[in-house]
Amino acid sequence: MFFIFGLRTKVDRSGVVQQVCRNCGNHAAQVITRRSTRFTLFFVPLIPIRTRYAKQCTFCGAQYDIAKAEAERLPVG
Repeated sequence: MFFIFGLRTKVDRSGVVQQVCRNCGNHAAQVITRRSTRFTLFFVPLIPIRTRYAKQCTFCGAQYDIAKAEAERLPVG
């Protein structure tokens, strides 16, 4: 008997907010994404391992992690 297992990461786009980028200092759209990594068994995602939230500037392309609380309180448009 053998088992097929691994990890799978799914990226969901939560929304876009207009803010000042902390990298370039320009007022531009910031895309908020949610990356969820899950343990899979026979290609079926079962157990969530890690969830991270990130913000990416559309002007300079800089991406940085943000806290879950910050991602939930941002006014997504």
